[in-house]
Amino acid sequence: MISILEPERIEPDLFRGRSLDLKWGYVFGGQLVAQALAAAGQTVPEDQAAHSVHGHFLQAGDERKPITYRVERIRDGKSFATRRVDSIQEGRTVFTLTASFQREESGFEHQEPMPQIPGPDGLLSQTQMARKYMDRMPDVARDQMSFEHAIDIRPVDPVDMLHPVAKPPVRSVWYRAFGTLPHCPALHRVLLAFVSDLNLLTTAMRPHALTSATPGMQSTSLDHAIWFHRSFRMDDWLLCAMDSPTASSARGLTHGRFFTRDGRLVASVVQQGLIRLRI
Repeated sequence: MISILEPERIEPDLFRGRSLDLKWGYVFGGQLVAQALAAAGQTVPEDQAAHSVHGHFLQAGDERKPITYRVERIRDGKSFATRRVDSIQEGRTVFTLTASFQREESGFEHQEPMPQIPGPDGLLSQTQMARKYMDRMPDVARDQMSFEHAIDIRPVDPVDMLHPVAKPPVRSVWYRAFGTLPHCPALHRVLLAFVSDLNLLTTAMRPHALTSATPGMQSTSLDHAIWFHRSFRMDDWLLCAMDSPTASSARGLTHGRFFTRDGRLVASVVQQGLIRLRI
């Protein structure tokens, strides 16, 4: 996964990426965010770190074909740098991203507390839960198990994919990369960007007793934003606490906050996505 999420540099501001072989047919949105951020990060000084990322999903990408990432250097200041990245496939822009980078500096500190959520120990992983759907809905189970060798995903309050019941639009999920990762803060940000596209839209479905396995359910990310607050490691557990304040006009809005096990708020994410039931 690390080798795929770091696109190949072919010119100073031009990169080429390949896709994870998920057998989905389309490119996973988190991969587009992560690769575009990684490409942008290769064009700024090493002492500048991403603090803000905003992306728009424009068209579905084909996971069988390479993706070109074209970086535009919008601004290079003393403390901040701004980059725009267009993700292009066969002449079509499928995703666009802007990212802001900042040199580390000290400043005022405050944060909201971490919610009182059970820890990851003893929770079933998303992969373990998906196996029970293998006989009845193999495609759904496969999608849930796509990252089983790279990311340990443990939902705190899972729903039955086939028989959901209405619940408040709130959920929490623990994430941790398998294995030990190198000490490279930029890599850990890229990996968080990757997982940040998981489980957000399903939070907006919970009040309506819907899941991605509901017949006729269509869901896709429309736009995505991440703010990085503090340092973290993706090979240690991170909790993503999510809530959906509203859904309307076939769109759902979801907030997510990433906390370390000791309660530090390290990143925030907001996503709007399409949630449409086609009968």
